Amino acid sequence: MTSADGGQKAAPEPLAKARADWRQRSVIRRAFDDSDGGAPGLPPPNGLRAETGRGQVTLHWEPVPGAQGYLVHRAATVDGPFLPLDHGGGDVLAVPAAPYTDTTAQSGVPHAYAVSSVPAIEAPIGALTTPVIVAAAPFGQGKVEVAVDVGHAAGRLERPWRPMIGSERLAILEHGAWSHGRPVGEEFATALRMAHRELGVRAVRAHAILHDDLGVYRESAGHPVHDFRRVDAIYDRVLALGLRPIVELSFMPRDLAADPSKTVFGYGAIASPPRDWARWEGLVGELTGHLVERYGLDEVREHWAFEVWNEPNLEVFWSGSLEEYMRLYDVSARAVKSVDPLLRVGGPATAAAGWIGATLEHVAKSGAALDYLSTHTYGNAPLDVRATAVSHGLGQLPIWWTEWGVTPTHFGAVNDAVFGAPFICHSMKSVQGRAEAVAYWVISDHFEELGRPERLFHGGFGLLTVGNLRKPRYWALRMLELLHDDLVACHVSGDGAGGLVDAWATRHPDGRIAVLVWNGTLDQSRMDGDALLEREVTVRIERLPAGAHELRHRRVDESHSNIKRAAEALDYSDWPDDRGWATLTALDRLDDLEPVRRFRPTAGRAEFSFSLPMPGVSLLELRPST
Repeated sequence: MTSADGGQKAAPEPLAKARADWRQRSVIRRAFDDSDGGAPGLPPPNGLRAETGRGQVTLHWEPVPGAQGYLVHRAATVDGPFLPLDHGGGDVLAVPAAPYTDTTAQSGVPHAYAVSSVPAIEAPIGALTTPVIVAAAPFGQGKVEVAVDVGHAAGRLERPWRPMIGSERLAILEHGAWSHGRPVGEEFATALRMAHRELGVRAVRAHAILHDDLGVYRESAGHPVHDFRRVDAIYDRVLALGLRPIVELSFMPRDLAADPSKTVFGYGAIASPPRDWARWEGLVGELTGHLVERYGLDEVREHWAFEVWNEPNLEVFWSGSLEEYMRLYDVSARAVKSVDPLLRVGGPATAAAGWIGATLEHVAKSGAALDYLSTHTYGNAPLDVRATAVSHGLGQLPIWWTEWGVTPTHFGAVNDAVFGAPFICHSMKSVQGRAEAVAYWVISDHFEELGRPERLFHGGFGLLTVGNLRKPRYWALRMLELLHDDLVACHVSGDGAGGLVDAWATRHPDGRIAVLVWNGTLDQSRMDGDALLEREVTVRIERLPAGAHELRHRRVDESHSNIKRAAEALDYSDWPDDRGWATLTALDRLDDLEPVRRFRPTAGRAEFSFSLPMPGVSLLELRPST
């Protein structure tokens, strides 16, 4: 789900109409008052407590079985009225788990907090906890300690960013056109290659492989005609980049649409159900069979997957009803499985974790295959939809967040800001054990849903700019990828620990250690930072082997690894000339906070202290040195 803020220059009339239509309809969700398939009411969590600190209040509570998440409420007094806390993410307000750090309140002013359990996103707000009343401090030392024990194993690091990345429709791989001096298709391919090489990404998920611009379906003399030649060219290119496709079965070909006037985006994707369900099933089945024949059954079984539609719970993406989507799912899943029962198919690919219970209940009745459960969210860590799967006896069903990002807003300033870097780190730690895949939406600012970018830093969704300069969010994923596979004990304490400031520590069998520390909030009103939220961090590492070590400290913050700030300082924030591109490319790096230094542990211990602004991320890499 994405929305437009209208902050761009005046667009051509067709595009302006598409943007206006998007703003009006993208927020309309399908009416559904069944509490997501009969999700039961849940009691509020036990043990609510608050810790106050400089510029923040951190809340803790005990988990409730069956909860997808928790909704934090705040009031001026314990008598209320209590309203859900809005952190400005633009989508789901509930958070998946404690702790939750509130940075939206005025420091020094007492507020009452209470929390409710959320069994499903459509469920009514449940009972609140007994409130607690506290105030954030307007001053204080703001200290945090990170205690790492490299001799204490803590499991394996899961890397949910690797299975897939989101992208604009793959048809732009064929674009030979240039935009503001940049080759669109060539740069888009390079962006996907970078995601594979630098972030470990294995697949790409995109819209509109059935859109009319690829000529997949037409009718001649009343008979369906299928043509997959351009799909072949696109998927050949994807595989050549080292990736595989997640085949999102969308949108509806014009000749097959019940209502071709129901369109979305500047490129006119049709969001209608089919007028002939048998012909839709035939199209999906023949496409699937063709892909298996061309690329091999073992390849498609093991590395590909099919996803049925995109965000059907939003009116803008699906003009049919819930019941019609469930029919679409059944028909599509049957078509895929008719080719081979081991091919993977899933859904419902909904916005904001919607229709999860409804989908599980439906397939239990219809018998349709469901190999993974997919949904989307923005501006927040993904909810625990596995809790709903468990309640339906499907706790082992893979959970895929096939769209996720820092904001649902086209042209949102936060997309270019440092704010997204700790947001990514926080969310990837939060989702450990709760999802197999979290696909960032999207890889590149070559993105055309509501028109091509009109300046270099325009608030595009991409992790990479036009020209493939790495934004702070990209560097956050790169830092995560640089962590080692083995987690070690890492305890964070102090002002905002676990909610504002958190950390991961990992080790490699060869003795290398990597510690990632981040300082971030969900509160997008603090997008540009807040001095009250800066923290003095001390990292203490125990049980290091004797001998010399090297420390490399890399940083993402306003002054480091921030290509937008570098461009603005050089007055290259619009479209650079050739010299400007060369300069920015040279500055596109993950910066060191300080020169590499050597040290020797004292009795197996080492200590490092540094200031960490909000937003900010530090990666400490320790390496034995001879």
